[in-house]
Amino acid sequence: MENNNTEQLYEMIKKLVAEVEKVIVGKSNVIMLLIMALISGGHVLIEDVPGTGKTTLATALSKATSLKCRRVQFTPDVMASDITGFTMYSKESDRFEYRAGLIMTNILIADEINRTSPKTQSALLEAMEEQRVTVDGTEHLLPQPFMVIATENEVGYVGTYPLPEAQLDRFLIKMSVGYPSAKDEMMILYSRKESNPIDEVQPVCSTEDIMQCIAAVKAVHIDPAIYKYIVDIVSATRSHPFAALGASPRASLSLMRAGQSCAFMNGRDYVTPEDISTMSYYVLPHRIHLTQEAKVKHIDVNYVISEVMKSVKPPFKGE
Repeated sequence: MENNNTEQLYEMIKKLVAEVEKVIVGKSNVIMLLIMALISGGHVLIEDVPGTGKTTLATALSKATSLKCRRVQFTPDVMASDITGFTMYSKESDRFEYRAGLIMTNILIADEINRTSPKTQSALLEAMEEQRVTVDGTEHLLPQPFMVIATENEVGYVGTYPLPEAQLDRFLIKMSVGYPSAKDEMMILYSRKESNPIDEVQPVCSTEDIMQCIAAVKAVHIDPAIYKYIVDIVSATRSHPFAALGASPRASLSLMRAGQSCAFMNGRDYVTPEDISTMSYYVLPHRIHLTQEAKVKHIDVNYVISEVMKSVKPPFKGE
């Protein structure tokens, strides 16, 4: 890709961040993570308490990118066919025809994904991994780019169905928005006194621009020493004494892609060890399951990751 075009993509990303910041105040890091996932071709799970702006963040991103977006509020009565679509007989054509489901979009906002049944949750598995759905034996490709932004509340587990390991593993990153500072919360009140800032969000890029960013991220250089660093980190999660289940090879792929997007977002065409170590705290936590001993001792997964990062030596220049 030409340097001039790359510079234009960097500028576009800055404008995209600024546009979403009109709605989400004081959360630049959260916005950056969401955009990183988008240009990595990955999916995001946002877990937080109610009312912190999870859905608003996802909606603002879709408006700023001009991507087609659909939102589904997951409840126990949502069916798998609502998501993937279904076939039905048409008298006019005298054959069965495919009726597209909510999945046929660029960004699918899956609100409170843990409140629907496991059967409906599993309807997303093929789409998230292979960018397609199979209905009655026929494959249907999804629009590109495709991204699932799922939300769930970290409190109120009554009537919920926790996501299984196979589903969690398909999310590139898991993050939380968090409470705003007192100053930022006052800004939120001022900005929403007479109108909703999300109505003012304007598209700053096209679908083609996002696809070019995805291609540029894939082209970011990775040194062989960085590949080894990624594998060493992920392998170390499998042997940690407090990890009942370590990260999978899919986690290695996700960490690689997240490192590339982190480098791209910082204006570089090469990945550094810092990119990998930074993204490890977003890519790995939801993929590691703790032992009962760790839970009894109130040890959280971030402690395990920090221990892993201390034990794995990062590569240095010249190695």
